[in-house]
Amino acid sequence: MHSDRVKQGIARAPHRSLFFATGLTRAELARPLIGVANSFNEAVPGHVHLRSIADAVKAGVRAAGGTPIEFNTIAICDGIAMGHEGMRFSLPSRELIADSVEAMVVAHAFDGLVLIPNCDKVVPGMLMAAARANRPAVLVSGGPMMAGTHGGQSVDLKTLFEAVGQHGTGDLGDEELAALELSACPGCGSCAGLFTANTMNCLAEVLGLALPGNGTIPAVTADRIRLAKAAGGAIMAAIAADRRPRDVLTIQAFRNAIATDMAIGGSTNTVLHLPAVAHAAGVCLPLDVFDEISVATPYLVKLSPSGPHHMEDLHAAGGIPAVLHELVQAGCIDGGAPHIAGMTIAEVAAERSQEPTGVIHSSADPISRRGGIRILRGSLAPDGCVVKASAVCPEMRQHTGPARVFDGEERALDAILGGGIQPGDVVVIRYEGPKGGPGMREMLLPTSVLAGMGLDDSVALVTDGRFSGASRGAAIGHVCPEAAAGGAIALVEDGDLIALDLDQGTLEWRVSLDEREKREARTHHTRPAPASALLRRYAALVGPASRGAVLESSEQFGRRSEDIGS
Repeated sequence: MHSDRVKQGIARAPHRSLFFATGLTRAELARPLIGVANSFNEAVPGHVHLRSIADAVKAGVRAAGGTPIEFNTIAICDGIAMGHEGMRFSLPSRELIADSVEAMVVAHAFDGLVLIPNCDKVVPGMLMAAARANRPAVLVSGGPMMAGTHGGQSVDLKTLFEAVGQHGTGDLGDEELAALELSACPGCGSCAGLFTANTMNCLAEVLGLALPGNGTIPAVTADRIRLAKAAGGAIMAAIAADRRPRDVLTIQAFRNAIATDMAIGGSTNTVLHLPAVAHAAGVCLPLDVFDEISVATPYLVKLSPSGPHHMEDLHAAGGIPAVLHELVQAGCIDGGAPHIAGMTIAEVAAERSQEPTGVIHSSADPISRRGGIRILRGSLAPDGCVVKASAVCPEMRQHTGPARVFDGEERALDAILGGGIQPGDVVVIRYEGPKGGPGMREMLLPTSVLAGMGLDDSVALVTDGRFSGASRGAAIGHVCPEAAAGGAIALVEDGDLIALDLDQGTLEWRVSLDEREKREARTHHTRPAPASALLRRYAALVGPASRGAVLESSEQFGRRSEDIGS
């Protein structure tokens, strides 16, 4: 056992004494030591209940013969951080979480690891740590929030962001806005639609490191507590069989996860997070794999923000195992891919409990024949960009319009709220990429305000930043190279024509080569250094969004704990 290095032999008497100082008995210390990485805090609605999840995990570990040792890591609520300087810290927090969990598990020689995330960056951060440390690991999230109800309709956080735009046009009064504030987010859990957090928690099941139900069992149910107890038992079984994350996180697992992402129309942020987890696991996952799989995968589930259903509806319809069943039937995934619990993905799919609710379409009768996310390339994004095609109005799948250019989200939002954006425009927001932001902010406010003002069917938004999983409309993000790295987006001027074509997979900037060369000669890409030391370090080390925005400038980055002799 890994823990033998801190508890066996005469030389480890001081180590044992320190463990005993925490209240452990000799019998407890003799058992496998299981790190329980809990991201509980009181700032994030998806995390306020995670103490109860951790207690259930620890009960499951003890019942199966292990000794759980809980520690904490940070979590940021993207909704609360949205639209101001706080959002610059969201994506960098993924690296902080990965680093802190890896440091704890290796420094204390835990034999196994149970990961308890819920919201956006915490899930990929913990998966990255598990891949680096490569100790047996199981992930169990806090589960999704229930949808709210307002005026007899289901509502969620997206409803509130769009309500800001409706209020700006006078279509929604102060009293109704205040009532929505109290009803849209009715309790604990990750926000109720298929936004980034819930997408990643669903894909953790397909990657093979989370038990079935992880992504869809509602946070407030007893089933979620039972799942946490089962995760505690599953980690002990994984240790006994010596099943490790890198045994599971194979290229087949990532391809399966991408196929599932396409089938459920998940968040575009998965195009950042899956490559980052793959990088930590030593798996190459190029951007074009997403488009290759999208072409061959049917779109089967239309949840908020693209449709009327929420996570509890997907769960009632059979959850991710039921989706996997359809994908197995269609030959879209590798059913032989392993799971940390000792089963195969095909066996997970076979144990589905599917209900004919209409939420999950059959692969023979899909919502559309290709998946919900599209990678675009062209003169404005030669290294690629991403759009949630399933959330784009049909009339915006092809669009050409004049650019309205803004250096930063705030200026664009002021123009939108001030009535400065007209139907047909293409809003361009730049210097919001991983380096240029720095931090690659999500831009749910501009997309939601456009939708709330009724402009999502006539205005496109293009950025080197990124979007929330709750964004809808022709919102094209991750433009690479970014402006701060000398990308074409830095050269765009007001009035330039920009053409997007989701069916052809293109994003073109229609200026002559002559004009482009003139602008390149006079354009400088320097930005003021951020005041934050953390953001300065991040900007210096972070790579492009097309490679997952991982910290790749350091030669050591990406080498796993076992690779460097820990």
